[in-house]
Amino acid sequence: MPDVPTPFLGAITEVCIVTPDHQKTMDGLLRLGIGPFQVFDFTPLTVPTRRFRGQEGDFELKVCFAKQGDLVFEIMQPVGGNSLMAEWLHERNNKEGVQHIAFDCKNIPMTERKREMQARGFEPAMEGVWKGRKGTCTFCFFNTEASVGTVVESIDFSGDWEDPEHEWYPEAPKEQSVEGGR
Repeated sequence: MPDVPTPFLGAITEVCIVTPDHQKTMDGLLRLGIGPFQVFDFTPLTVPTRRFRGQEGDFELKVCFAKQGDLVFEIMQPVGGNSLMAEWLHERNNKEGVQHIAFDCKNIPMTERKREMQARGFEPAMEGVWKGRKGTCTFCFFNTEASVGTVVESIDFSGDWEDPEHEWYPEAPKEQSVEGGR
């Protein structure tokens, strides 16, 4: 029996559904009482630092967030370039479903998160830095799918984070920030 390493993933902060149609998936989740959604575009302007499988990345995504208590439901739709999400949909004949789960890693710095995951045999598969109105959000997806059946993500918002420009669907709630639950 293998040794059990010290746990460090911390709390689950986000569950992500990858879909070929973000609108359809938002509508389905709204019927379950999950929403409203903040809708963002991850492009070279909003995510200027992008890496995919160890190389400079070119992924573009439609990304939607809805808070449900302390958990964030995320919807990602690949719209261009190479990404884990596009690969995942291709492998599943464009069938949407839960593709990754994000953990807070007890809020240790992202460099330590990466070092710890690499020590456990999991390399970064896709990562980037998302620009807010103020501050940044660093995200990293690790190549855990072959070992655990899903991708593990870690997300680190800077202390001065303010959400960038976005749309709401179907309309904005009274409290309007995704960061608090992520």
